[in-house]
Amino acid sequence: MLDRWLGPPRQRGVEYIDDPAVDARTFARSIQDITLANALFGGTRAVLRELEPVLDALAPRAMLLDVGSGAGDIAEAAGRFAAGRGVAVTTIGLDLAAAVETAPALRRATHTVRGDAVALPLGDASVDVVICSQLAHHFTGAGLRELLRELDRVARVCVIVSDLRRSRIAAAGFWVAAFPLGFHPISRHDGVVSVMRGFTTHELSEAVLDAVGVRATLRRHLGFRVTASWAPSHHAVRTSAERREPTSRSAFASTSVSSPQFQIPSPRSPFGGAA
Repeated sequence: MLDRWLGPPRQRGVEYIDDPAVDARTFARSIQDITLANALFGGTRAVLRELEPVLDALAPRAMLLDVGSGAGDIAEAAGRFAAGRGVAVTTIGLDLAAAVETAPALRRATHTVRGDAVALPLGDASVDVVICSQLAHHFTGAGLRELLRELDRVARVCVIVSDLRRSRIAAAGFWVAAFPLGFHPISRHDGVVSVMRGFTTHELSEAVLDAVGVRATLRRHLGFRVTASWAPSHHAVRTSAERREPTSRSAFASTSVSSPQFQIPSPRSPFGGAA
């Protein structure tokens, strides 16, 4: 009975920041608050913890896509984290918000593109790692399946989905902490709504299984975070030597890009020389 009260069913809710009519100044302020919340409440830490064991499976030069990147803070942190472990990662931040095209503060990834998470402008298996932090809770039903299938489709090595673990304690804690941190009223509202739209570990596990037929590795993290990590359903087993080879030119040449706003970087442009 207590567990059911502490972790109620997923709630729909509406986040003000999702409204296309929200003014640019309020949007920017909300993104600033989300960035701080990621740093303080475990959003960034959860993704990096899941990324760490994946780095051994990557070539010395790799590519990471952050879907729903917001300010690009997690993509930026992932790039620094990988570099400290000997992997040069080019990061691509993708977000639907129009501001990613105009606001320098939202362009912290190596490359930033405006695009739809359920219709990614990238070819199959075209990036090594796909991360998706705090976006999945915006989706339910068929929309959630489409999102997870797109993440799986474009990933070559690993998909990492990180989201909020639904709990009344987490919602109340965020609301209280938001005041001394000076969060905007919209950020306070949206943060609570986000938590109550979050997942249990079982729900997220079943969502991935239903979408792509893979049993993901689920973990709980501090800050009421939950992650699901898995090798893409099309993933082929490679030898250790193959995994450590630099990404070949053909992997990029075969990429089909549907968005005229974005061309996937070639091996030459992000790394300063041909692969």
